[in-house]
Amino acid sequence: MTEPRSVKISDDERGAWSSDRPRREGSGPPREPDLSTRCRVLRPTDRMRYSPGSLVFIVSPSEAERERFLERVFVEEKGAVLSPGKIRELIAGRVPDDVLEEKATELAAAAALKRIEAGESTVVAPDGLAAEQRKALLQAASKLRRPRHMILLDVGRDDLDEEKREELNALRTSLDAGELGKEGFQTAMRLGGATVGELKRVVFRPAPKDD
Repeated sequence: MTEPRSVKISDDERGAWSSDRPRREGSGPPREPDLSTRCRVLRPTDRMRYSPGSLVFIVSPSEAERERFLERVFVEEKGAVLSPGKIRELIAGRVPDDVLEEKATELAAAAALKRIEAGESTVVAPDGLAAEQRKALLQAASKLRRPRHMILLDVGRDDLDEEKREELNALRTSLDAGELGKEGFQTAMRLGGATVGELKRVVFRPAPKDD
């Protein structure tokens, strides 16, 4: 197995709020923070090493594929993984079925935020593809200057309805063009077909000093 590919984020790439200038009274709602940064598009590899304290989003239209990927690839980092699917399993029967999904998403987000604020490595696997689902945690990670990464599992498109397929196509296009930096991601990698199985491990480790 090859040496893990390291992802290094320099201090000037980490990003933060774009402007802390106060707004004049009555000038409208507070500015949305500008999270934009340079996003490097990474090629698939068999091992990935992210810096400790990184926020990694695993995004996929298929919950089953996403959960299998998390179990297989983050075997050394299980404590960092937060997914609504796993949380639903843990709280099923303890909350009403009609709020199960909402509660699982809420608990996953709260746990992720707590880890980010503590400087701990965090892996988030939201149910959907929408940028809105990623925004709050990306804002928190950017404000605290945590590295931010995405892995897109480009699978299961044949099972999607037209709206979801268009959403996946748009996300894939943005990733390939390096445009996910607008959301605040500093690296992004797309895995599809055979390349999903290519990636064997993701770890959070400092890069070797001679790397």
